Amino acid sequence: MANRYTMPFTALPEHIDVMGHVNNAVWVQWMEAIATAHWTQDAAPAHIATYAWVVTRHEIDYRGNIGPGETVTAETFIPEGPTGARFDRRVDFRNSAGKVIVSARSTWAMIDIASRRLMRVPADVAAAFLPEAGEAEG
Repeated sequence: MANRYTMPFTALPEHIDVMGHVNNAVWVQWMEAIATAHWTQDAAPAHIATYAWVVTRHEIDYRGNIGPGETVTAETFIPEGPTGARFDRRVDFRNSAGKVIVSARSTWAMIDIASRRLMRVPADVAAAFLPEAGEAEG
């Protein structure tokens, strides 16, 4: 299990807006895709079957963009432990030169799948995603 997870994304023709670069809505889709992939890879199967996550907030800084055929490497991580039902998740997208061109912080809330109600994040669920002692954010 790991606090950090990386994944590449390539801009396809359908991702491109009238300005000739990746549309803002696509960046949000990629943020959800990497968060879901991280959860699926590192969470216990019993947790995946029992809990789901919903976004309650996105905060995104756009410092650059990419065009058709270009690839970014996304890195997601959990900067700190949960607060009640909520966990913040960071995602940084780096271009081929390694420069962060999009940086986001999203707040996700845990849902019990059976009851469809918010619930406090259990310690054993959080443990798989917490930063190592002394690990710096970002």
